[in-house]
Amino acid sequence: MNTRCFTLAATLIFSSLGPIAQAETLTGWVTQITDGDTITVKDYSNQQHKVWLIGTDAPEKFQAFGNRSHQMLGALLNGRDVVVEWNKRDRYGRIIGKVMVAPFDSPCHNQRDCPKTLDAGLEQIKTGQAWWYRGHAKEQTPEDQSKYERAEFEAKIHRNGLWADSNPVPPWELQRK
Repeated sequence: MNTRCFTLAATLIFSSLGPIAQAETLTGWVTQITDGDTITVKDYSNQQHKVWLIGTDAPEKFQAFGNRSHQMLGALLNGRDVVVEWNKRDRYGRIIGKVMVAPFDSPCHNQRDCPKTLDAGLEQIKTGQAWWYRGHAKEQTPEDQSKYERAEFEAKIHRNGLWADSNPVPPWELQRK
């Protein structure tokens, strides 16, 4: 009976972890910023990987704030070492992942082994450079879902970035037209 209870408890715990249980990790440095939510990471074997920041959708370059979003992500990540936690690719083969970088105020931010504690996608949302893309919510932990949703809400009420526009149109709505 105890073995059966333990097995059931373990199954429930691991199934509730969802995306964490199957996560893979990519380490490398950012070689290109495609736009406000997509980067190229070169791993330490010199292989390049396209990465879409999980939970984000930035304005397209032709949209209001598109270039600014691209520039802000570049200022945060270009040439920097990152850790990408991921468990899925999109239909174009891009990794959909949480991109972590060392904060600029960390004394070791330029060193490879510096702890990567700043979530770049969350930062883009906080500053109003991207929307929280709910299409990725099932790939995020409940904690990250909550953080991203809260960050978008705060950016909206403070009219940060794209929220300064009276009616910003998210890219997924443009693609439906």
